[in-house]
Amino acid sequence: MQQDFNYWQPMTHPAVTQNTTQIVITKAEGVEITDSNGHTALDAVGGLWNVNLGYSCQPVKDAIAEQLDVLPYYSSFSGVATDKAIELAHILGEWFAADGLQRVFYTSGGSDSVETALRLARQYHKIRGDKDRYKFISLKKGYHGTHFGAASINGNAKFRRNYEPLLQGCFQIASPYAYRNPFNETNPQKLAVLCAKLLEDEIIFQGADTVAAFIMEPVLGAGGVIVPHESFMPMVRKICDKYGVLLIADEVITAFGRTGVPTGSRLWNTKPDISCLAKAMTNGYFPFGAAMISEKIANTFESNKDSFGDLGHGYTYSGHPVGAAAALATLQQITTTNVVDNAAARGSELRAGMQSLFEKYSSVGDLRGIGLMQVLELVEDREKKTVMAKDKMNIFLNTTYQDGVLVRVSGNNIIISPPLVISSQDVNKILSAVEAGLAAIEQKGD
Repeated sequence: MQQDFNYWQPMTHPAVTQNTTQIVITKAEGVEITDSNGHTALDAVGGLWNVNLGYSCQPVKDAIAEQLDVLPYYSSFSGVATDKAIELAHILGEWFAADGLQRVFYTSGGSDSVETALRLARQYHKIRGDKDRYKFISLKKGYHGTHFGAASINGNAKFRRNYEPLLQGCFQIASPYAYRNPFNETNPQKLAVLCAKLLEDEIIFQGADTVAAFIMEPVLGAGGVIVPHESFMPMVRKICDKYGVLLIADEVITAFGRTGVPTGSRLWNTKPDISCLAKAMTNGYFPFGAAMISEKIANTFESNKDSFGDLGHGYTYSGHPVGAAAALATLQQITTTNVVDNAAARGSELRAGMQSLFEKYSSVGDLRGIGLMQVLELVEDREKKTVMAKDKMNIFLNTTYQDGVLVRVSGNNIIISPPLVISSQDVNKILSAVEAGLAAIEQKGD
């Protein structure tokens, strides 16, 4: 049955919203969602990478309700703060101590956090007298949100072309994507060296004294779950240090355990200058985010004596007390329920099952991932790496959903990012549905 939609959905052509039947979710419990037709499916999308604790995390719900009763809102603008925002700042400082990050600036979500990082990076250099450092370098295939600054550093033309011209001074280099790259290099370690060399060459070409920061996701998410070789981010850190360029880690997806460790940067033993947070920070129950800031940047701002240190930046809902309460409860649950280790264990099971599917179905061109960030890249021809046709991707999506699992289709990628609380039984259910989808595609091909 076609529904009447009076709103435009994100990341969708309005004509599609108006002219095709949409899945309408009406209920969620545990790791499952239920639609308006009463069909229940395991949510292998995890909301949008963010419902790490599932949909029935009562402590987070209780924290939100209790905070609404006590203090539903107050501004955090100059001279005023709330107790929950202060308490959360201390907890986040402990959580990110191993990443070398000690200060927090609150935002309303991931795009806000990236925008904050970009602005703070430029301001940091101005405080230091490096007023020509305004440029940003990022990775092709990287995704950093939809604000003008964030879109300007995105590495996918889909998020850029319709809104150009965007922010000046933003440049992209090839990502360490072993399956598809301009070098035709399949060795991840060699590719990491080549991409790191691209970064250094671009910094030199632009003029090192004009580059403010390099930004990357420790594991590229929406661009296709691209996992760099372990040497890549440490090499990037050294290059940034060599030329006085800040390193921004976009941890909107990778923070709080999705990769099987507390933060994505910690996978590669690398300390960024700024980390961008959101999504799982409140388990998706409240819009909230933050930028975590290193001691080097904090000291520069806090020792400043002129107007260049003024923070002319912020959001109405920065440090929202209800969001802070939700984040405090979420971080407590992440710690006490040990979901980070569960993500690592279930991710290993999921990857092993995907490897079996790769060996069985020729439509799987590549499989990638770490923890509970996994992807199958589907192709028409494995040798030629021909991208799978859109109609077949739709067949896959419909088949898996009817089989009781909702996955995310992005281009020719099948992204699997379920809540971190899934069980081994849930992993088997996901794999069974994925196999049904692959079988349906290959049957159509015959």
